[in-house]
Amino acid sequence: MTDPRPHAGNRRITAVADVPEPVPADPAPPPPDPAPAEDPPRRRVNRRPLWWGLGAAVVIGALAGSWYGLPVRTVTVEGNAQLTAAQVRRLAGLTPGFSWPYYGAWRAQGLASTPWIRSAVVTRRFPDAVDVRVVERVPFARWQRPDGSVVALAEDGTVLPGAGHLDALPLLSGWGPDRLRDALFVARALQQYNVQSVAYTPSGITAQTANGTVWSGDLKNLLKYAGAIVQFPSKQIHIYPWGVSVQE
Repeated sequence: MTDPRPHAGNRRITAVADVPEPVPADPAPPPPDPAPAEDPPRRRVNRRPLWWGLGAAVVIGALAGSWYGLPVRTVTVEGNAQLTAAQVRRLAGLTPGFSWPYYGAWRAQGLASTPWIRSAVVTRRFPDAVDVRVVERVPFARWQRPDGSVVALAEDGTVLPGAGHLDALPLLSGWGPDRLRDALFVARALQQYNVQSVAYTPSGITAQTANGTVWSGDLKNLLKYAGAIVQFPSKQIHIYPWGVSVQE
């Protein structure tokens, strides 16, 4: 048995609480590996301008080749009587060496600028030919202008400069309000009666034939009773809305 009483040689032992062992701290994470150095971005070369330049050069070369390689070599002009073939070619823009592929209506606009040509048809024939067919205006009457000058007129009233041999054409003249269109109408309507002149005034129109004259203040009545020219040759005929008056 243990003796609980203290003795001089006994040591008192005090119980010591258990001391927890130190827990080691988590080690610090290692530093991240340095990122590998990236290569600098490559500069993208734009080759589109190069291709465009090459394409443009090819097109220009083809155009130049067609211009010089396919000129107009043969020109045929038909229907001209007042104008020479050389004048028609010049008006049509058919100058020597002009390129056949590029010839078109834009080049032939000069044909519409001259009063002598009423209409024109231009046809290209491969590989180097152009045909020009024109319909010309012809002098139909003479017109004595208010200043006294005399010019040639086509049937549609177009002035034809430079026309010659006009003495046999009917002479149109007058005074007062302009009635040239009416005078042309009478000259056309009475053409079968060999009209030599047509004169207009504010009151009416007088047509002179080889044998007599006929006057009317109204074109409709003039046409209605125009047969009186044959019935009463070498007479002065006045046509009114109510009838015909004949004088010696």
